[in-house]
Amino acid sequence: MPIAHARDAVRRITASRIREVANAAMGAPDVLAFWFGEPDRPTPAFIVAEAKAALDAGDTFYLPNLGLPELREALAAYAGGLHRADGASLGAHRIAVTNSGVSALMLAAQALVSPGDRVVAVVPLWPNLTAIADLLGARVDTVSLSVDAASGRWTLDPDCLLAALGPGTRLLLLNSPGNPTGWVMPAEAQRAVLDHCRRHGIWVLSDEAYERLVFDGHRSAPSFLDHADPQDRLVVANTFSKTWQMTGWRLGWLVLPPELVPDMEKLIEFNTSCAPGFVQRAGLAAVRHGEAATRSFVTDVSAGARTLLEALAGLPRVRAVTPDGAMYVLLRVEGEPDSLALARNLVRQARLGLAPGIAFGPECEGYLRWCIARPPGVLLEGVARLEAYLAGR
Repeated sequence: MPIAHARDAVRRITASRIREVANAAMGAPDVLAFWFGEPDRPTPAFIVAEAKAALDAGDTFYLPNLGLPELREALAAYAGGLHRADGASLGAHRIAVTNSGVSALMLAAQALVSPGDRVVAVVPLWPNLTAIADLLGARVDTVSLSVDAASGRWTLDPDCLLAALGPGTRLLLLNSPGNPTGWVMPAEAQRAVLDHCRRHGIWVLSDEAYERLVFDGHRSAPSFLDHADPQDRLVVANTFSKTWQMTGWRLGWLVLPPELVPDMEKLIEFNTSCAPGFVQRAGLAAVRHGEAATRSFVTDVSAGARTLLEALAGLPRVRAVTPDGAMYVLLRVEGEPDSLALARNLVRQARLGLAPGIAFGPECEGYLRWCIARPPGVLLEGVARLEAYLAGR
């Protein structure tokens, strides 16, 4: 009898290397875990209270595929306030609510990508993005960031990216602020890329999950929405996970060209039907009343970056790259080229949980990713464990 395998595209995907490290010690009380991209603080209480109230009110039924009308309206107003010069709403008719940010990305790719299509991705990149394209049978080509020696930050050569975006390209995948790099794409580069993609009919899928987590004092990172017309071939994916510390709630949204919305409504129906009502009610509370909590969170994450970078600078053999946003620091340890082996050893021997750089592609091999959304004391204890481990090598 033939072996009951999944199709080849599924079997080709590498299981999460982050999970591979974390599964060895997840939940162990003596491990300091910085491997996942989430804060250690719970969701703000006012958001939780709204979900409880919705459940008590019996909000356990199906909802419209595209989401609660009032949540769509609130998200359109929120995004417009961040990304339109006049602060006007983007229009609720352009918003689709999804079951998580990663579901938003998958839905967008299902709407746009066919087998054999050419997709270009800027890397290093969260592996789910390129895996989504691969699952759908696309061919993924990459353009890599590099570390600028003068600034000590990740940078992109815009000419290199534009050269990769030829007329045969179907889709560009971008994540800014970036996971794992903390790279933030400048506004002028976004304008140039959008103009180029307009000329060649290329779709842009922009993952802006970390848009509020920038360290330059601005309210938001530059967005393609700052420059786009509603009819542009642009889809922007976002999530409640980072901005409002709602990783476990699994709620996200898409900003779409109006013409794409009816087809997105069908795709949501065939994937999940709708996000749960009580979760959407919690999301509505976050959008309407969460600005103070968001600003406090951004301040804390920015302080975490400074704390960790200063502490790591005092360790021999350790070289960290300064992020401009998101919630991570990437670091190298001289003489340790195998990031997966190093991450495993740190868990076993130092009880320190970091994500291996190889999880984000070969361009990130040799690095470790450290989530900075932790209190300063916890970060410094992690550095002390790393220092002790290196002293014993």
